[in-house]
Amino acid sequence: MSEPIRPSTVLAATRTPFTVLTEDGQTLIGEVSAPIDRPTSAILCCHPNPTGGGMMDSHIYKKASNRLPQMAGITVVRFNSRGTSSEAGTSTGSYDNGRAEKYDVEAMVKYCFQTLGLTELWVVGWSFGTSIAISHARDPRVKGLILLSPTLLDIDDGDLEFWARDGRPVIALIPEHDDYLKPDQARIRFGVIPQTELIAVDGAKHLWVGEPYVHRVLSEITRILAPERLPLPTEI
Repeated sequence: MSEPIRPSTVLAATRTPFTVLTEDGQTLIGEVSAPIDRPTSAILCCHPNPTGGGMMDSHIYKKASNRLPQMAGITVVRFNSRGTSSEAGTSTGSYDNGRAEKYDVEAMVKYCFQTLGLTELWVVGWSFGTSIAISHARDPRVKGLILLSPTLLDIDDGDLEFWARDGRPVIALIPEHDDYLKPDQARIRFGVIPQTELIAVDGAKHLWVGEPYVHRVLSEITRILAPERLPLPTEI
């Protein structure tokens, strides 16, 4: 008999902890959740602000790692940025409001391609994670950005203009009731990047609390990376 997928649902995957050394000497901790078979693509997850409790286990990313490898063949790479703690441990260094985190993002992208051997990688940012993705995930091997609840608080037009010139896809999921950037404001700010696909999500809030919104986020990621694996199941 089938049962509904719940927040605690964990599906089969190969889960491997890792450490990565940044160019400026910090050690990042993380985990790779890879599909056992039928792999499709991969995401590197940049988490919300650690000063507000953000970490690699922030619920959308934890649920992505628990579900997407089996559901969609997507490899999910999560890590704690410098000075951030989770159940898996604490990355060395200290939070730098997105500046020194440049070394974290660059080290993780390099790890994904050179150590894991991934060939197709999207960078997913959530809240603060969108800022470091926009600013620092510029490696030309990255396929594009998926931005969950972008705040754009520390982003200037020069950062947005980089992506406009670059031309790679930028997908932004904007909650209707976001605390920082609502859909109408987002359309204006992201108008700088003509290739932005802006998705306003009715009823959602900044933290995407509630299983319907988790399912929506994971479905949008799958639509971009592995559309042939839609629709994602709601029961197992």
